[in-house]
Amino acid sequence: MSLVDRLPEEIDADPDTIFDAFVAWNSERGLTLYPAQEEALIEVVSGNNLILATPTGSGKSLVAAGAHFTALTRDVRTFYTAPIKALVSEKFFDLCALFGTENVGMMTGDASVNPGAPIICCTAEILANVALRDGAQADIGQVVMDEFHFYAEPDRGWAWQVPLLELPHVQFILMSATLGDVSMFEEDLTRRTGRSTAVVKNAERPVPLVYSYRLTPLHETLEEMLATGQAPVYVVHFTQASAMERAQALMSINMCSKAEKEAIAALIGNFRFTTRFGRALSRLVRHGIGVHHAGMLPKYRRLVERLAQAGLLKVICGTDTLGVGVNVPIRTVLFTALSKYDGTKVRRLRAREFHQIAGRAGRAGFDTIGYVVCQAPDHVIENEKALAKIGDDPKKRRGYARKKPPEGFVGWSEETFEKLQQAEPEPLGSRFKVTNAMLLAVINRPGDCFAAMKHLLTDNHEDRKWQRRHISQAIAIYRSLLAGGVVEQLAEPDEQGRRARLTVDLQEDFALNQALSTFALAALDLLDTESPTYALEAVSVIESILDDPRQILSAQLNKARGEAVAQMKADGIEYEERMELLAEVAYPMPLADELLGAYETYRRGHPWVGDYTVSPKSVVRDMYERAMTFAEYVQYYDLSRSEGTVLRYLADAYRTLSRTIPEHLKTEDLVDLIEWLGELVRQVDSSLIDEWEKLANPDPEREAEEEIETRPRPVTANPRAFRVLVRNAMFRLIELIALEREEELAELAPDVDWPAALDAYYDEHEEVGTGPDARGPALLRIEEEKELWRVRQVVADPAGDGDWGIDAQVDLAASDEEGRAVIHVTGLNRL
Repeated sequence: MSLVDRLPEEIDADPDTIFDAFVAWNSERGLTLYPAQEEALIEVVSGNNLILATPTGSGKSLVAAGAHFTALTRDVRTFYTAPIKALVSEKFFDLCALFGTENVGMMTGDASVNPGAPIICCTAEILANVALRDGAQADIGQVVMDEFHFYAEPDRGWAWQVPLLELPHVQFILMSATLGDVSMFEEDLTRRTGRSTAVVKNAERPVPLVYSYRLTPLHETLEEMLATGQAPVYVVHFTQASAMERAQALMSINMCSKAEKEAIAALIGNFRFTTRFGRALSRLVRHGIGVHHAGMLPKYRRLVERLAQAGLLKVICGTDTLGVGVNVPIRTVLFTALSKYDGTKVRRLRAREFHQIAGRAGRAGFDTIGYVVCQAPDHVIENEKALAKIGDDPKKRRGYARKKPPEGFVGWSEETFEKLQQAEPEPLGSRFKVTNAMLLAVINRPGDCFAAMKHLLTDNHEDRKWQRRHISQAIAIYRSLLAGGVVEQLAEPDEQGRRARLTVDLQEDFALNQALSTFALAALDLLDTESPTYALEAVSVIESILDDPRQILSAQLNKARGEAVAQMKADGIEYEERMELLAEVAYPMPLADELLGAYETYRRGHPWVGDYTVSPKSVVRDMYERAMTFAEYVQYYDLSRSEGTVLRYLADAYRTLSRTIPEHLKTEDLVDLIEWLGELVRQVDSSLIDEWEKLANPDPEREAEEEIETRPRPVTANPRAFRVLVRNAMFRLIELIALEREEELAELAPDVDWPAALDAYYDEHEEVGTGPDARGPALLRIEEEKELWRVRQVVADPAGDGDWGIDAQVDLAASDEEGRAVIHVTGLNRL
């Protein structure tokens, strides 16, 4: 029987009936509630607010399910919020399985599925914008906020606070394993909602933790853990690079038996390791070592998680991102350090950070105990090892020159470790902020917007000093809205009680989706669709409204500076002048002047976009113009540790290009480019696009039969995209010929005598054209046959003769197998 079938028929069912129905359903599944779960659910069915601050693994998700069940019995809408889209999506499918697809919807900004459902999964920002738009009139009766410690995040904390301020009629369930002192929230929620607020904390951890501090080298520590049954071990690092380096260094340890390695190989099966990082990961996982961090392709992370769930990985080297919603079952958490670089400085871990990671140790239902281990700093371990060799001779010990920590090192000790174990997570600090979008949302809702803003600005969780700053900022924004003619103040309230109103129509849910999409539409109208570069310029407009992929832009900048320095040295420019000129080098930003100018003009009439900044950049366009595959692009910019970041950006760009650009502005060239991009993303890792498309038709049974890697459709099944892949592969050869890169040409086409072919061509022509016309479809001739295509890429010579070309064959079966255009070049020939 499903959970929906257990719903009492009466909407006004008493708390005992609701509680008993939910407990009975769990009993049917063989589950007995922990005392803390029972206590929490009693408070929820009684209509009280709940702050659930129990350890990781103590069953908060079950309490959340009970809360949604309670809301359904009372016919009120319930919202579940989480900090990241991946968690929201995961919870959406979980709740579909519990309550049926007709009862569950999702809103993330990227996707909206069944938004009128009684249960909604969304990011905190979505709920905050609904609360600002509708206020106390919002159709929400209950809110479950998971990972509530994000309330203290500097950039995003406002979104966790606004619903508490603006939804006084709602029952709140706030959940996290690391909340610290919550007395302020307990009092505040009771005052605002008129409901009692219960705090459930200090629950006994289902799997107790044992802590130890180690003075042995890491590989010795791990060997001991493997021998004493403490695996799987998650080795925590604070950079992606160090996680990968550590994993490779551990290859000397014999992790698995022959039978275990055979089991790993069997589970991996025909999984495709298609990138340089993937090939390195393949060697590691077959040895029993996993790597896990946010820069990996999603399919690689899923593979590591699945192998770990099967108990086949003994050690996983990863980053501290494990703390939020990652499904990796582990017995031991091993900290390699208790300090980290936070983007500004190196500092020791805060208690909340420590407990968030340490709490992942020990799996309820699998382990009876979990282990949390901390390594001493490397120089301390070396000193201890050297002193142990010296022995007890006081004279020799005094004469030993102790190894010092590296410069700038922020150290830790066993005392640091013990203090973190005992320390309560720090109290959550308010991160309220005022934006254009906030004012517009409040002004646009019925009622007195001045009273509503006064409440929002003076009754938030900030101290008086910061409240005064927010009030000044709000006044400044309001005056700019008035001056821009976007808002008009009314002499008398209108029929809906408004004392001010907007003079422009906001699109539905304007703050819930891509914030600058309306600017992009306006900018696209400025482009000439007849221009040969229109498709690339349209891509540049769309890329300018996407979030900056920091790692990619940094890599582009490093590449540009390296090339600039090499050229300046070749030109004989002195060092001081080189340094001055180097400061002017930037990563590629096509249409920067035009886009920034258009943005300033657009912002005057649409001030809400002032909360966001247009950011010209070139990743999709750069890859397309260089005619590179995903693997070539990652290698060119040395982004192997950030493959996942590259792919997520490309997937976001594909989705935005697909749904933001109106059909009448999509030329043939632009459609070709969009199809190429979608197929490129799908062939590298289909999960990002598949999940997006699957949301329209959710299948709650998918988890049971989901494969580690869903094989993408054959690349040749999309003829339009495949033609572009072939065209790009051929044009890549043209670019290398233009640059006379004989070594790279030999790697791509080893059967061709490139020095002789290039000499023959350049005897007749001075250069090779690489402009828009040179890469167009008109210069690519294709003879399509069943198993292969014969192609000739005509070289755009300066005389316009078109008498030279690259001849090649496209192997269709191999292309489907590898997910790219597999081309065998036969020569650079003159007709």
